Amino acid sequence: FYDGVRDLEPWEREEMKEIAIDDAAMAKELGVPALAGEQGFATRERIGGRPTCDVHGIWGGYQAAGAKTVLPSRAGAKFSMRLVPDQEPGRINELVMRHLERAAPSGVTFTAKTHHGARPILIDAKGPMIEAAMDAMEDVWGRRPVRVREGGSIPVVATFVDVLRAPVLLLGFGLPDDRLHAPNEKLDLGQYVGGIRSTARLLDRVGAL
Repeated sequence: FYDGVRDLEPWEREEMKEIAIDDAAMAKELGVPALAGEQGFATRERIGGRPTCDVHGIWGGYQAAGAKTVLPSRAGAKFSMRLVPDQEPGRINELVMRHLERAAPSGVTFTAKTHHGARPILIDAKGPMIEAAMDAMEDVWGRRPVRVREGGSIPVVATFVDVLRAPVLLLGFGLPDDRLHAPNEKLDLGQYVGGIRSTARLLDRVGAL
C-alpha cells in the first residue's frame, strides 16, 4: 500500500507548520479523546499528504435493542481509500482485495464490489503561475498564502491534466467550519467576495506573463 508513496518535501512540511492543526482542539470538536494516525506525521500532513483507509459503515447480525444470541450469517462494510501521488487506483484496489481475501477466516466467503476510483494528482506548486497566484492572494488578503497538499475527491482535475495538457491551479477560499458536503454546508460571504477579487487579480497577472 505504501510502496511508491511520494514523500513530502521539506519545504512543504515547513509551510504546513504555519497552519498546523491543534490536535486537542480538533479532538474536542470531533468528540473523541485523542487523534490517531500514522506515526511520524503531524495531523495536517496526514490529512493532506498521506494515504488513508476509511471505514464508513459496518453492518451484520441483530441490530435492535436487547440481547440476541443468534450468530449472523452475513456481515459487511463500506470503506474508501484516499490515494496520494504515485498510487495507482487499480493496483491499490488489487492489493487491498488480495489482503482481505487472505485475512478471511477458513469457512468464510469474501466478496467485494469496487464502485469507482480516481487517479491522485499533485499540482506543481512552484513556477510563474504559482507565484502569480500567491501575489494575487497577498494583494487581496494582506498575507502571503502557504502551499499545502489537500486531500479531496475532484476526479475532473485528472481529466484536465490528461486531456487539456494544461497546468492546473487550485485555490482555497473556505473556512475550517464550512462543513463541506454536510447538510449545513456554508460559504462565508466575505470569503466569496475575496475569492472573486483574488481570481480577477490572478487573471491580470497571468495575462502579463
